[in-house]
Amino acid sequence: MFLHLPLSLYRSLLCPLARWRRRKSWLLVATLAALFSAHFSTAAEENGALTELTLGQLSDRALTPLGQAALGIRAGEWKHAETVNFVYHFFHGFIAAPVSVEAEFYYRVIARELEKDTTQWERKCHIYIFEGAEDWAEFQKRGALDPWTGGIHAAGSLFIQRDPQVKWKGSTLGHEITHLVVERFFGAGVPLWLNEGYAENSAVRCYAAFNRARGYAARPTSRGVPAGLYLPVGQLTALLAYPQDVAQVHVFYDESERLVRFLSGADKRGFGALLEALAKDARFDTALAKGFGSRFMNLEALEREFRSYAIHENVPD
Repeated sequence: MFLHLPLSLYRSLLCPLARWRRRKSWLLVATLAALFSAHFSTAAEENGALTELTLGQLSDRALTPLGQAALGIRAGEWKHAETVNFVYHFFHGFIAAPVSVEAEFYYRVIARELEKDTTQWERKCHIYIFEGAEDWAEFQKRGALDPWTGGIHAAGSLFIQRDPQVKWKGSTLGHEITHLVVERFFGAGVPLWLNEGYAENSAVRCYAAFNRARGYAARPTSRGVPAGLYLPVGQLTALLAYPQDVAQVHVFYDESERLVRFLSGADKRGFGALLEALAKDARFDTALAKGFGSRFMNLEALEREFRSYAIHENVPD
């Protein structure tokens, strides 16, 4: 049987053979074994190979009440594994493996973008991966989640859906991982619009970058806000809860993402200063002055520039 390997690996195998053809056979065998091992270990890591563990073998076994509720659905069928920063609970390894690759990728990108060091964190985040719609509906019921919830970050754990029959998985995982990283770095005081807006913006950018790295022509997308549903910045940034109307929820997410995109595009360091200030319970106008005092003298100045940006269908990446 002919073994299909990359050309670079064949070359790396032939060189030692030519160079050491007169040496003892055991040295050739050892060299070949090392080369094959290195190649397949790298390939396995890139493909997200996971070693299944029992719940008791996990390095971090702290389950939140919501996590316990999740594992109570089809109890006994869950499998478990872990990577550097995450613990995974899942039903099928071929679903969890790609999730593990994406999760570590998004985690590194977001942390690097925020210029934060994660090496001192001792706890791992738990990711619960549901597959079927019925199981997710049961979880929504047990967790008292909003009916439009497609994924959630709660108390350091992530709960997501991954339909095996859908090729393009979307940005939900990146969105929830952004919530995780933001909470770990800035605490739970980040305002609702900023928390969701940054998660949306980061998720679409990370998802596009992840697919570009795999050869796809992917670009981040951003939805414009219908002019008749636009919320003035003062109202948007003062919201403490999600809108009651499901249609307005989508507008809230879209406009929040546009505001984050607008501010971070105007001045990345200024946006960082605004994020730091708002996480420490500063008023929006105070945080705006700290991050963008030279650009926007007041809220009205920001409103004048942002409204047209928010309702425009297409904006630059």
